Amino acid sequence: MAGVKITDTTLRDAHQSLIATRMKTEDMLPIAEKLDKIGFHSLEVWGGATFDSCLRFLKEDPWERLRSLRKAFKNTKLQMLLRGQNLLGYKHYPDDIVEMFIKKSIENGIDIIRIFDALNDPRNIKKSIEFTKKYGGQAQAAISYTTSPVHNNEYYIKLSIEFEKMGADSICIKDMSGILMPYEAEKLVRGLKENISLPIQIHSHFTSGIANQTYMKAIEAGADIIDTAISPLGMGTSQPATESMVASLQGSPYYPDINMDLLLEVSDYFKQLRDRYLKEGLLSEKVLNVDVRTLRYQIPGGMLSNLVSQLNSQGALDKFEEVLEEVPKVREDLGYPPLVTPMSQMVGTTAVFNVLLGERYKMVPKETKNYVKGLYGKPAVPIKEEIKKKIIGDEEVFAGRPADLLEPELDKLRKEIKEYIEQEEDVLTYALFPQVALDFFKHRQVEKYKIDVSLLDEEFSVYPV
Repeated sequence: MAGVKITDTTLRDAHQSLIATRMKTEDMLPIAEKLDKIGFHSLEVWGGATFDSCLRFLKEDPWERLRSLRKAFKNTKLQMLLRGQNLLGYKHYPDDIVEMFIKKSIENGIDIIRIFDALNDPRNIKKSIEFTKKYGGQAQAAISYTTSPVHNNEYYIKLSIEFEKMGADSICIKDMSGILMPYEAEKLVRGLKENISLPIQIHSHFTSGIANQTYMKAIEAGADIIDTAISPLGMGTSQPATESMVASLQGSPYYPDINMDLLLEVSDYFKQLRDRYLKEGLLSEKVLNVDVRTLRYQIPGGMLSNLVSQLNSQGALDKFEEVLEEVPKVREDLGYPPLVTPMSQMVGTTAVFNVLLGERYKMVPKETKNYVKGLYGKPAVPIKEEIKKKIIGDEEVFAGRPADLLEPELDKLRKEIKEYIEQEEDVLTYALFPQVALDFFKHRQVEKYKIDVSLLDEEFSVYPV
């Protein structure tokens, strides 16, 4: 067989996992030429939380970042992560916005779109697959991997067969928590290979310390592609280190066609960058550690840090262990949703409320209520009637595809921001993050046209000129 292929995540998931998605485009471009020549199957450079962070924290246009990267990478496919009908936001968007977003992502440089749904509800990714194919992209359907009484290999194989019928070009086993065990990975990959004809990609996080072994068993079972990150931004809550995985396959039929000399040069560049992030306080040593609690609570690294932040803000960090114990209980009550965005936020915040208020479901976030009402999709296990009653009372539960409730919005949104539009993509930016987008558009006008900031509204006056 040909060697295993590698997708490097350094420019997306690695820095999202380790430095809260704060890597700037100016830090990516100097090393692009060398990254491009290493021989990667693809580079994950966009999607996930990068879009929000570009706007909110870095004051960068995410579309301009994508165009710059596309120009820099002449040989390697560019890949992004998309939350199905949620796109890169935290709610469902109408089909007209989903279509335009995918069209523009591909036009601006994306080759492969990895599409997942937090509930593994095929209805929530069907349109994304359809639009990706329509505009010439490769559609990779992702399984949000978790474990529960119903989430087993038979469930994932059945799901993947459905994805293949929908037109997916490949399947990704997306293990966001780092809980996929090596021998389970071997069984799952073998099962998938026996039932579908698509390439299989493995994505895991090193949070629990087992992802390297999981990758090895998956590769031996026939996995075609693995996700890794350059070592200075690998391991910890990120992906396994690219250099180590490549080296570990030496002497085997799985050894990838990778330029190791260039890989080490790229590694040196990111070592310097990592040192700078440490000095700037963007990188905490804590996220570089293995956290075996992940195996018990199935909590991804990003969710752990978010729980700490929420409890800190309430002066209740002493309740951390109690909240960790509550998370799997809430997850069971809600039908065992995988702990991935936006479900991880819903389950985590609900668990915090339950503990701090001393009474379960006394106060429930609006998003969790909407989930129970069926507005995010169908859970793998029906939610028990008594839990529904506690959370939404006698309100009706919607059983259809959530996006069917949504009216087209593009024309309305275009009119709302007509004075700020400089490119068609601005309407999509506004659709996903309305207030953050407006702040960014105003900032852009100040920077571009040197407008007197005092002429803008007070809300924007906190930004420096």
